[in-house]
Amino acid sequence: MTGGSPRVPPSVGDALDLLPLVFARPADALAGARVVLAGAPSFHDASVAHQVIGIWQRDFGDLTTAIGHLRQARALAARSGSADRETDVLSTLGAALVHAGRTRQGMTALEAAVERGGGLTGARALFRRGYTWWVLGGHREALDDLRRAIPALRRAQDTIWTARALTLRATVHLAMGSVERAEADFVAAERLWDTTDQEHDKADAVESRGLAAFRSGDLPAALHHFDEAASRYKALGTPMFVLHIRRCGVLLAAGLAREALEEADAATELLNRTGGQTTRGAELLLIAARAAIAAGEPHAAIARAGTAVRLFSSQRRDWWQAHARLVLVQARFAAGEISGRSVRDAAAVALRLAELRAPEAVQASLLAGRTALALGADAEAERHLAAAARGRSRGPAFARVDGWVAQALRAAVAGRTRGVLDACRRGLDLLDEYRMTLGASELRARATAQGAELALLAQRATLAGGSPRRFLGWSERWRATALAVPPTRPPDDPELLRDVTAFREISSRIEAARQKGSPAPALEREQRRLEKGIRDRTLRMRGEGGTDGHRFDVDLLLDELGDGWLIEIVAVDGDLHVLLCGRGRVRRFAAGRLADAAIDADHARAGLSRIAYGGSAARLPVLEAGGRRLQESLLGPAVRHLGEGPVVVVPPGRLHGVPWALLPALGTRVLSVSPSASAWLRARRIEPSPSRERVVLVRGPGLATGGAEIPPLAAGYGEATVLENGTAVTSAVLAALDGSRLAHIAAHGTFRSDSPMFSSLGMDDGPLTVHDLERLRSAPYRIVLSSCDSGRLQPVGANELLGLATALLPLGTAGIVASSVPVDDETVVPLMLALHEGLRRGLSMAEALRDARLSMPGDALHRATGWSFSAIGAA
Repeated sequence: MTGGSPRVPPSVGDALDLLPLVFARPADALAGARVVLAGAPSFHDASVAHQVIGIWQRDFGDLTTAIGHLRQARALAARSGSADRETDVLSTLGAALVHAGRTRQGMTALEAAVERGGGLTGARALFRRGYTWWVLGGHREALDDLRRAIPALRRAQDTIWTARALTLRATVHLAMGSVERAEADFVAAERLWDTTDQEHDKADAVESRGLAAFRSGDLPAALHHFDEAASRYKALGTPMFVLHIRRCGVLLAAGLAREALEEADAATELLNRTGGQTTRGAELLLIAARAAIAAGEPHAAIARAGTAVRLFSSQRRDWWQAHARLVLVQARFAAGEISGRSVRDAAAVALRLAELRAPEAVQASLLAGRTALALGADAEAERHLAAAARGRSRGPAFARVDGWVAQALRAAVAGRTRGVLDACRRGLDLLDEYRMTLGASELRARATAQGAELALLAQRATLAGGSPRRFLGWSERWRATALAVPPTRPPDDPELLRDVTAFREISSRIEAARQKGSPAPALEREQRRLEKGIRDRTLRMRGEGGTDGHRFDVDLLLDELGDGWLIEIVAVDGDLHVLLCGRGRVRRFAAGRLADAAIDADHARAGLSRIAYGGSAARLPVLEAGGRRLQESLLGPAVRHLGEGPVVVVPPGRLHGVPWALLPALGTRVLSVSPSASAWLRARRIEPSPSRERVVLVRGPGLATGGAEIPPLAAGYGEATVLENGTAVTSAVLAALDGSRLAHIAAHGTFRSDSPMFSSLGMDDGPLTVHDLERLRSAPYRIVLSSCDSGRLQPVGANELLGLATALLPLGTAGIVASSVPVDDETVVPLMLALHEGLRRGLSMAEALRDARLSMPGDALHRATGWSFSAIGAA
């Protein structure tokens, strides 16, 4: 056990005082029980001491050891002659046996305790049996026992047990979908806990409030409560397996499937190592299976869910077994196992969950409907989808979306395009409201994954309808929505600021050790710990609520384009469609396959990287041929209809890293890239403020050229703010960037595909991350990032992007120039000088980059460097 040495009491008065101490100060209770047994206790007191040790081992240690102590406690209680003592121990033993998977023995013991007990002891036995019914999934039985126990506990003025019973009843209400009743019981319980010193029970109450917040759809509040509960458990030195299970559920709802899977597996390993409760082990396997499906590992999910089904069956936990069967059927569907039996299995699970009044019945009916559709059994699909569609009016927003998916699928089968679009619109509106309650841009981006199917159904419907304008509108509806409004600024949290500063210092020390060739595993562990702390605090931020109030206007887009063009590339079912917008029209063309284009794009990026790192000039023709293949797969016949004028490219998230200037039809044009047409329109509306005249030039450490472009740029701009040679520290850089007109940062860039919010630029005091940039009140109007990988973005959610560039766009940056591939530092210098020469002449970022690219020498290295940079935005 962790948590330091227990405060051993010098003596123990009444041994019964140790029982409430187990959930107030567990370590002290354990030490006190051992003090009692070390003396010459009576049978009664020895029974109490063994019960205390048994409860501690049951909840915080080894379950087999716990049952041994509880059996001893019962035998000693019988010898003491106290019926109340024996009844109390018997009910404790019953709960432990159920947790060990010996359900029949445990329930027999609990029933005997309830039958024997009277008064306060009987009420406590009823509570324990009610708790055990909750563990087993018998929610109605649990409520029946609590209905009898709570009045008796109140009459006895037993504050601690009354608060426990209210907390348990609230938890059962939540499992049955009665959030308001649960909230009332939680509030009443917390009032009682405030009058006690039951620290473990108080931590459990905080955890329960987190569960209530989750059930009501408030993910930031849920994460806040869970983190606070974890801190309290850690101080007490007690494990927190139920908290792990609940937190994984929240992480899944937030789109953080990989994190949920890792946490569930780590908790399972710890539980197995410590001999913990097998009931909790089965629950951890179940949540891990759900996470594995969401993480794209269906076969791993099948293995975990199958084991969970068998465990729940042996434990006689019907409610849990039904939920595990649902996850098992979902995992098989995800793995492509589709048959008539799959439909029957899903339908049977849906029926059982409906009988149990479980909200997950909607998911099971939706799965049965999907499976039937895949088999062409439309009539059967309609029956199941109709049942699932009833869920669109119940529960939190993220749960009701499944009902709208079912409604849209029903309309699609019936050929009712208007019905499909109405269901998709209402489902996505619901997700918009939910998404805007999230303050963290990462959560907002990942939350869009839940709306991906609705957006796809709408795209299919409008594609079949033949209207390019409507297809464009629906393609924009769920693209780059996280960039529509600024994220919530991180709070002035002293602990957060402390961790950010420590992270920067540790990262600098790790980098110094790497340069010396010295591994630093201890520093790397501390860096990971700090990363987790920063991320956890950021995810808890609340949004302002409401929606961004913006709806895409095709006519406005066409007016703003003037003589230019916007090419929106849309992927539907793996096929690429090109929407060519301009000259008052939207036209659609079929292009290649998304998978083929992604492979070609990866080859092009790799070719550029090889040339940047000293590759042979003979690779240039190969690279140019790759550009022609990319053009064919990405643009198809649309390229033949592309008139003169500037071009804006809006690619799907997976293709945002394409070196667009490599395409022959785009290489000599004024070319910019945008995450969405809506984002481009918003950038067009940003006007540089007269007060935003400051030019900021930053030179980070360790560049091969020493940031050679900075001195001539400083001379060219005159009164520019220059930060370099020890003054380019993060705090000074952020202060200078805030509200500036133009910024140029020459610094090493690091892109983190595993955690894009920690992508960074190297400053004199360590990395400046996306988290840092989000603290800006107003980002620079224009910014040039001349380092490698500074323009790389990670696709997440439905069609969202995370990275350094996307952190700046919603904060007021209208134009960015950055590279999405490694570049040669020396060749970058003349390109950047030419770019700024164009900016000083009044050109836009895209115009200046085009001219700079064309002014470079024609050798392979200079051409590859020019192709590597893109203009993002509209300034």
